[in-house]
Parts: sequence; C-alpha cells; structure tokens
Amino acid sequence: MDPRISRVTLGVEDMKRSRAFYETLGWKASPQSNDDVTFFQAGGSIFGLYGRAGLADDANVEDTPSGFRGVALSYNARDRADVDAVLAEAVAAGAALVKEAEDAFWGGYSGYFADPDGHLWEVAHNPYWVIGEDGSMVLDPDA
Repeated sequence: MDPRISRVTLGVEDMKRSRAFYETLGWKASPQSNDDVTFFQAGGSIFGLYGRAGLADDANVEDTPSGFRGVALSYNARDRADVDAVLAEAVAAGAALVKEAEDAFWGGYSGYFADPDGHLWEVAHNPYWVIGEDGSMVLDPDA
C-alpha cells in the first residue's frame, strides 16, 4: 500500500448546510457534486461530504454519534497569525470554536473548531514542518 490518503469523507446530517459551510471558507465544490454527495479538491487529495446515515450503511456499521469520534482533521498554517485568522474565518462561517489558539507543548501554536456536524479541525502552525507553495506538507525537508 502506498503511504497516501486519496480521499477523506465526512458523514453529515444536512448536505446543503455542510456544503455551504465549506464553500463559505473558500472551498470550491466539484461539478461531480450533487444533492447526495459533495467533492472538493484538497491539494492532491479529495475531501468529500456524504449523508451520515448513508455512509454508515455503506460501511455496514451502526450510526452512533457521540462526543469525540477519535479523529481530527488538520489545517497547517504558515504562521501564528494565520492560525488566528483561519479560526476566526471558520467561526464566522458557522463553526464552533472548541479551543482557542495557544502555544502547544510541542513548540507550535494551535486551536480547534468543530464544523456544523461536530467534526474537529485543528488549525496549527508547526515551525518544524515546511509548507510548499502548493500547500503540500513536508515532514522532513532534508529527506
């Protein structure tokens, strides 16, 4: 298996609301999107929204939402000011601020928001990682 993630799909309760939230943040829905599924190009990956119950059914698992889901998506910012700006933009678009940005124990700066369906997003500046011009992340720039 190649070490890559091709697509991340979030199960959502209200497709129109969720699609509007991400579009308000500046994401552009693919023409392949429809009333049942929304796709966004996210660098070299695809970010998708799909009805929560339908996604659970497709995976043949029970749909039991509760509290922390064991997953957080991340947006890495180029600097600390960008962290604050992205958190404010998300809140203005309808997100809930879960944790205000603060200095992190690992040497960076980060905070969290939850999208309209409660999916956690960490917004962080990690001074040890490199963000390419195209937004790609590099763990070890010397490798």
